[in-house]
Amino acid sequence: MPEGNITNVKNFFIVCFPGLPPNYYGLVSAVMFGVFMCTLMVNGIFFLLYLKEKSLQKPMYFIMLNLAASDVLFSTTTLPKMIARYWFGDGSLSFAGCFIQMHFVHYFGSVNAFILGIMAFDRYVAICNPLRYANIIKESTILGLCLACWLLAEPIIFYMTFRATTLSYCASNKVTQCYCDHPFVTRLSCTDRTPIVFSAVVSAMVVLLTPLTFILFSYIAIIMTVFRTSSTRGRLKTLSTCSSQLLIITLYFLPRCLNYLAGFLGITYNTDVQILVILLYSLLPPLINPLIYCLKTKEARECLKKYFKRLSFFHFLEIKVQVPTLSK
Repeated sequence: MPEGNITNVKNFFIVCFPGLPPNYYGLVSAVMFGVFMCTLMVNGIFFLLYLKEKSLQKPMYFIMLNLAASDVLFSTTTLPKMIARYWFGDGSLSFAGCFIQMHFVHYFGSVNAFILGIMAFDRYVAICNPLRYANIIKESTILGLCLACWLLAEPIIFYMTFRATTLSYCASNKVTQCYCDHPFVTRLSCTDRTPIVFSAVVSAMVVLLTPLTFILFSYIAIIMTVFRTSSTRGRLKTLSTCSSQLLIITLYFLPRCLNYLAGFLGITYNTDVQILVILLYSLLPPLINPLIYCLKTKEARECLKKYFKRLSFFHFLEIKVQVPTLSK
C-alpha cells in the first residue's frame, strides 16, 4: 500500500440486511441455500446437455455456455458467504479476503456483460445477414470473442479493486451489503475516496455502457429488419427467437442502470430495499438464464424431452423388475 495509508481494520463484517429481525435468519439462509443449489443444478444440466448433445454444439450455445459458466462462478463467489452469515452467524471476512471477493464479484459480472454483447452480435448476424451467418459466426470466431471477454475484464476490474485497497480503513468495518461490493466497502474509508470513485465509475461505464450500446444498436437493426419482412408469421418467429436473449439482457442491464442512475442523482431509499434490488439482479439471472434457454430454444427443449423420456423409461423398467421380487 502507498505511503500515508493507515488501515486499522483487520477484517470486514458482512451485515447484509441491517433491518432483518433475527427470527427470520433461518428462513433467509434457507432461501439463499435453495437458490444456490438450484443455480448449480440448472446450470449443471445445461453443461451436460451441451457436452452430450452434438445438436447443441453450435456457436450460439457455446456463447450461452460461457454465460452459464460466469453465472455459476458469480453465485459461488457470493452465495456461500451469505448463507454462512445467516445460517451460522459467520459474516466475517479478512481484509484480503474481502477485496478478493470484490474482485471476482465485479470480474464475473463484467464477463457477463461482454458475453451478452456477443449474444446480441450473434442474433444480429443471424437475422440481418442470414446468408453470411455461417461465414461470420464460425466456431473459431466465437471462441476468440468469448476468450476476449474473459481476458478483457481482468485488467479493468483488477485496477478498480487495487485502487480500493489503497484507501485507509480506520473506522467501521461493517459492510451493509451481502458481499464485498465496491461502493459499499469504499464508503467505509476514512480518507478522501473521490479519485477512487471516479475510476470505478469509468470502469463501470466501460464494462456496462460499451456492451449495452452495442446491444441497443444491434436490436434496433434487428427490429428494423424484422418489420421490413412481409410475412407476419416470419416476424413472430424471429421475435420469438430473440425474446429469450432480450429478457436476459433486460434482467441484467435495466436494474443495474437504474441503481447507478439513482446513486449518480443522489436519490436515496431504504437500505434493505436497495440491497434486495441488488440481490435480485445479481442472483436471479444465474438461476433463470438456463431455464430461459431451454424453454425458448427448440433444440434445447427437444434434448430435455429426450433425456426426461430416457429417465422415465429406466424408472419404469426398475419398477417392473422390482415388483415380482417384492411379491415373493
